[in-house]
Amino acid sequence: MKSLKVRESMGYTIFKVVNTVIMILICLATLYPFLYLVAQSFSSEAAITQGQVSIIPKGFNFETYKSVLQKGDFLRSYKNTLIYAVIGTVFSLVLSSCLAYPLSKKELKGQKFLTKFVIFTMYFAGGLIPNYILMIRLHLKNTIPGFIIPSLIGTYYVILMKSFFAETPHELEEAGELDGLSPIGIFIKIVIPLSMPIIATMILFNAVGYWNNWYNAFLYLDEKKMWPVAYYLKTIITGASTSADPGEASAEKMQIAANIKSCSMVLMAVPIICVYPFVQKYYVQGMMLGGVKE
Repeated sequence: MKSLKVRESMGYTIFKVVNTVIMILICLATLYPFLYLVAQSFSSEAAITQGQVSIIPKGFNFETYKSVLQKGDFLRSYKNTLIYAVIGTVFSLVLSSCLAYPLSKKELKGQKFLTKFVIFTMYFAGGLIPNYILMIRLHLKNTIPGFIIPSLIGTYYVILMKSFFAETPHELEEAGELDGLSPIGIFIKIVIPLSMPIIATMILFNAVGYWNNWYNAFLYLDEKKMWPVAYYLKTIITGASTSADPGEASAEKMQIAANIKSCSMVLMAVPIICVYPFVQKYYVQGMMLGGVKE
């Protein structure tokens, strides 16, 4: 039996063409700055000074990468970021899911009130100074928990997970209960395996958040040996702009500084770029199925 071929209307064809062109332009506009950074990081000092670099390296070399990677401060901050991202992502995922799952149950007493209470924290916070004083009083300054805790639970992530958990077939949970599983057993053995799309999405969100987080380090980490790579990179950028006297700084020095900044940014972005393709399918599925529904 021959399948029927649906003929597209002229308006729909035009829409697809325009949509494709717009998406290509957006992709090019998004990729160009990063490709420029990569090209600049691999280019020679002379090519950068003369403004010859676009998206293709000029005077290709690895000297800048060797220089940056040989710096103990950069490697130490890179290691710190890995530690913060892994620990922060794990604890954030555990706590957010443990909060979101009960909120997804309509039979929970006070479920609507508790949900509104959680959402309330999205719009109203304690304030910077009270938070800073609290961290000092808890003796968490210049500690790993001091960097991780302020960003540990995101209200938006909790609501997203709550909406996803609410879509879990209730019959499967009832079957687990008949098999003698406790509520925690049902959550771990049934709900979590069925929720890999939203979990992968949360892993990506939290990992990127901790990886790019420099503000917590600015507030709570005074010791240089504890800086994450994002804050270390910020000090490089601001230091290159303010440390030298404009009357004494040469154009060559400024271009060399741009070379080092580009190299550092590329090294910082590489891990996230490598991880994203592996979780992309889960990310799209998690965002589609975890849309906020009330």
